[in-house]
Amino acid sequence: MARAKAADHEEKRRAILRTAASVFAEHGYDATSMRDLATACGVSKALIYHYYPSKEVLLSDVIGDHLDALLVALGEVPSDLEPKSRLRAATASILENYHEADSEHKLQLNALSRLPVEDQKRLRQLQRQIVDRMEEVVAALAPDRFDREPSLLRPMTMSLFGMLNWFYLWKRGGGITRQSYAEMVADLFIGGLNDAIDGQQNTVAAANGSRPD
Repeated sequence: MARAKAADHEEKRRAILRTAASVFAEHGYDATSMRDLATACGVSKALIYHYYPSKEVLLSDVIGDHLDALLVALGEVPSDLEPKSRLRAATASILENYHEADSEHKLQLNALSRLPVEDQKRLRQLQRQIVDRMEEVVAALAPDRFDREPSLLRPMTMSLFGMLNWFYLWKRGGGITRQSYAEMVADLFIGGLNDAIDGQQNTVAAANGSRPD
């Protein structure tokens, strides 16, 4: 008969994940041992191994839980909002989910490649789903233009993520809240969207020796 999980199993698992994310991000994944993690968590190494058989599985869960939360948050943004309001809601949702998850986000960007290939494939699929959902939000801002220039949708969407993704690097200096920054990014993106598309069209037209329609 399988042994029943303790009532606080999930709470302890998440506590281990939060601490592991912080330690990995601060000291480096390769430089951190399971003994280091046990010390940081204030538990025995045996207990760490009870929850996670290896560092790889632990790192995979840290990144996976973070990506799952982002995917769920984007899925909760109402699709029937006016396009600009929907983008503002999406950017705010992303930054809100980065709150107290800076270490997890850093590991997603810098340590995912340290995992086994199959884990990388699974997590990169989650990343693609997140990007796909944000692409829907971006496309709704200028559907006719993206229909004519579909190749611009992905780089435009990734540029939006680029502005959001680096907030965790400098926010500690203060001066702006997450909500204010999310609104600023949305304003910059919405305001520059059509100009950016026009610029790309002009560049392509010039390279082809013609003028855009």
